Amino acid sequence: MSELIATKRVDLLAPYLALDQGSKVQAEYIWIDGDGGLRCKTMTLDKAPASVADLKEWNFDGSSTGQAPGDNSDVFLRPVAIFKDPFRGGANILVLCECYDNDGTPNKSNYRANCKKNMELAKEHQPWFGLEQEYTLFDADGQVFGWPKMGFPGPQGPYYCGVGAGRVFARDFIEAHYRACLYAGVNISGINAEVMPSQWEFQVGPCEGIDMGDHLWMARFLLLRIGEEWGIKPSLHPKPLKGDWNGAGCHSNYSTVEMRTPGKGMAAIEDAIKKLEKKHLEHIAVYGEDNDQRLTGKHETASITNFSAGVANRGASIRIPRHVNAQGYGYLEDRRPASNVDPYRVTSILVETTLLS
Repeated sequence: MSELIATKRVDLLAPYLALDQGSKVQAEYIWIDGDGGLRCKTMTLDKAPASVADLKEWNFDGSSTGQAPGDNSDVFLRPVAIFKDPFRGGANILVLCECYDNDGTPNKSNYRANCKKNMELAKEHQPWFGLEQEYTLFDADGQVFGWPKMGFPGPQGPYYCGVGAGRVFARDFIEAHYRACLYAGVNISGINAEVMPSQWEFQVGPCEGIDMGDHLWMARFLLLRIGEEWGIKPSLHPKPLKGDWNGAGCHSNYSTVEMRTPGKGMAAIEDAIKKLEKKHLEHIAVYGEDNDQRLTGKHETASITNFSAGVANRGASIRIPRHVNAQGYGYLEDRRPASNVDPYRVTSILVETTLLS
């Protein structure tokens, strides 16, 4: 029996979503749990908030989410960002939250708090980020979406940015996610089909500072919620299938005002790369779970143990885009982070290593 089914009946739900809700607003509070997953629950507000300052602090049972023991289970939700709700529409909102323990300290799952501190310390450098989120789609039976049930599709080659039946899978699902992100206010900048069939990528950014983590987490939430309606399970595992298939990463594009300055940018980029090389293993430690299965030196990856950098080299740890090298300023791409990396951790350590060390 399938473990996953679509949970939204549009024909049944539509009449109820069309009902007038008066001045009341539904606020979906969203947070990151103890396993790096997402949770949510809804609060009714008397009116639309003007900003996060108007939103109440809330709480939940942390013993049920891997964030607290049962004898001291209250974990508190502090709103940090508001997005429009593409599922309920109207004035309803999605509220991204940080998790805090009852003593007022960040919960062990809260990497945003430290990231926020680092971004404040580095704000004069205006750190910009653009993250490329790769993911793989699975169907109700736990098989890669669109793949033959008793076999495999043809080898990699025709699927990357592909067009046509048999080359592209679930484009309707991907388009739904894209439009939902745009409606919600997520700074999504593009999408494309990836090298492995039924593997996709969306890009978020450029975002400055803490906004990068906020926007990527909200884009992930929308991806999973829309998956509920399609009966599709998006996976962020960096190597969902063994064998001659590409893994999934979260390539992280990064720049500072110094890197973006004509005539000086390349020197700043090269200086950052030297600093990144010295702390390679510290970065690998926070760049996602099971990343050793992906960073093998094959399938457009570098070795997990050896740091490397190069111009237009997708087999390097750090890639300098060719146009950046030609013009002498711009940004670098850190290709090491896994698809399941916490964006707060990757952006925080990039700033910490290159600007605060």
